[in-house]
Amino acid sequence: MNRFENITKPLMWFMALLLTAFIAGCGGGGNGSPADTTAPTVSFIAPANAATGIALNANITATFSEAMDASTITTTTFTLKQGTASISGAVTYVGKTAVFNPTSNLTASLVYTATVTTGVKDLAGNALAVNKTWSFTTGTTADTTAPTVSSTVPATGAVGVALNANVTATFSEAMDPSTITTTTFTLKQGTTPVSGAVTYVGTSATFNPTSNLTAGTIYTATVTSGITGVKDLAGNALAATKTWSFTTGTTVAAGPKAVVLGTAGDYAILAKTGVSYTPIAISTSTPTITGNIGVSPNFAISVTGFALTLPSGSAFSTSTLVTGNIYAPDYADPTPANLTTAVLNMEAAYTDAAGRTATSAATTNVGGGTLANLTLAPGVYEWGSNVNITTDLHLNGAATDVWIFKVAGTLDLASAKSVILSGALAKNIFWQVADVVTIGTGAHFAGIVLGQTKIVMTTNSSIDGRLLAQSAVTLDATTVTQPAP
Repeated sequence: MNRFENITKPLMWFMALLLTAFIAGCGGGGNGSPADTTAPTVSFIAPANAATGIALNANITATFSEAMDASTITTTTFTLKQGTASISGAVTYVGKTAVFNPTSNLTASLVYTATVTTGVKDLAGNALAVNKTWSFTTGTTADTTAPTVSSTVPATGAVGVALNANVTATFSEAMDPSTITTTTFTLKQGTTPVSGAVTYVGTSATFNPTSNLTAGTIYTATVTSGITGVKDLAGNALAATKTWSFTTGTTVAAGPKAVVLGTAGDYAILAKTGVSYTPIAISTSTPTITGNIGVSPNFAISVTGFALTLPSGSAFSTSTLVTGNIYAPDYADPTPANLTTAVLNMEAAYTDAAGRTATSAATTNVGGGTLANLTLAPGVYEWGSNVNITTDLHLNGAATDVWIFKVAGTLDLASAKSVILSGALAKNIFWQVADVVTIGTGAHFAGIVLGQTKIVMTTNSSIDGRLLAQSAVTLDATTVTQPAP
């Protein structure tokens, strides 16, 4: 008996040790997946950094790159100060957005500084990479203006909508995320509610159906107003309930969900610091811009080379080079407010695209950043480096398929090369680029460029798409054609 125990006891201890090691190996990541060690970031703020004229009853928001641990988001880790004086208030967290609600109205014409500290952590316990600090200046009045729904996807009356589409409403300003729920944002087929989840990022709310929609069917989306409806950060209810309908097609879109542009999609070119054009006679015609141009916060003087014509008191100017209008914040109302919303939507679209996850390892760091002789299927592609397109690049897919290209460095398309679409549509292709975008001489590009810095279109280049830059856009005898809706 003692001999049996001498053999079995060590064996039992050895098996227990193996089991403990196995369990430990499976911990953290779950199912053998790697643990989350990526630090979260603040991807969107309101008011924007350096913003002026902020309403005295405004709330302050910070939207994170991922879901956070709500217990770490408090008045200690999310603060507001005027100089060195702390502002009292309450902090709430909904979805991915934290809201600081001051106890009383702010003081007119003063600079306030908001800070989200590294005490904030994600659900895996990773702290914010660095403190996020930004400042803004108040105006002289409280916000009593009702927000509106400025755009929707799908659009009112749209047909052929993909069966796996999401439904999005973009607002005229930042909203209170706690008021945007499956009760205030609904989707129905006839009188039957469609189940789904609602999220809010930037200025856009998205309804994601639990399952695919039914083919060839009319659906109706509603965003409600009123006391129990959607409200902005100052507590103003939506001006009116927004209801719109669309009809599904028969196909399921491949690739990710499209990036929501909001009212930034009203422009072929939108930039913060300026848009310059150098006209050069080429063959028998001068290249032109098809679509609207907008610049903000810089004034119309930063739009050069277009020989602008501005009727007295007009909200826009015109140019013989532009099939559309040119808008700047020093033009008549409602242009200044519209441009503020469009720039806010442009920044939110950049953040949305930057937050997408690569489809697979096969769509990560393709070609080491050099794209040559490639045909790419729909999906999310990501590079942590510069990207150079050295030959024609082919994008093959259906009219509802989506591509998102995330570039951490610069993006360059070689001279006389093209991005060629086969079945794909330019409106469904998004290029999120952290550094300068350069389209070479005589090259043709396609898609929506979301540039964090400058976009440069060199001599006789062209694009079927939009140029949305958080800095400047430079055009040299360039043809820009906005995509069909």
